[in-house]
Amino acid sequence: MAAGRGTRMTPLTDAIPKPMAPFAGSTLIAKGIEKIRDRIPHIHVTVGYKKAMLAQHVIEHGARSVFNTEGKSNSWWIYNTLLRDLDEPIYVLTSDNVVDLDFDLMEENYKSLDSPACMLVPVKPIEGLEGDYIFHENHFVVELNRQKPSEIYCSGIQIINPAKVNRLTLEGTDFYSVWQQLIVKKELKSSSVYPKKWFAVDTLAQLAELNQMFVL
Repeated sequence: MAAGRGTRMTPLTDAIPKPMAPFAGSTLIAKGIEKIRDRIPHIHVTVGYKKAMLAQHVIEHGARSVFNTEGKSNSWWIYNTLLRDLDEPIYVLTSDNVVDLDFDLMEENYKSLDSPACMLVPVKPIEGLEGDYIFHENHFVVELNRQKPSEIYCSGIQIINPAKVNRLTLEGTDFYSVWQQLIVKKELKSSSVYPKKWFAVDTLAQLAELNQMFVL
């Protein structure tokens, strides 16, 4: 998912899309693709802001296809692209997170939870970083709340089955609408496996900190 405007990273994002922010001698999204492409051969990227520039960049770095979601919700692609008919789990990742995932352990956890329509991968809350807090009972998510804190919140990483989501839900305004429908159906679960590393990039200061960490 790489369609956002990145308003908190201006003036950099006045010139380039946020996923192309410089990172470790490359860009955020190119490094992300490089990290996962040996394990995930079919990589599809949603683009919106400065879509032509970003589309060319990700195709050059190994993305299989690009979906233009400009003016659409962040969940639009689940219902309106060929992925809607895919009856198997896929990873949903955001381009502004730098992560290190144990794919084998995460997939084992997904199957152990009876392969739900959607499994949220949580992280521990980070001070100063907003997120949707997760409340669950035996991994069944019962509430998502941005104001009421809990011990975990959404990382931006999910495993979803698009065909199953289409069977169980109606297209809504965003992912939050999808999640709320799946909560009612008891098909939204929270993983017990966290990313080995997770760093969110929302500001220029965080981008600078990330690049410094990489150098060190």
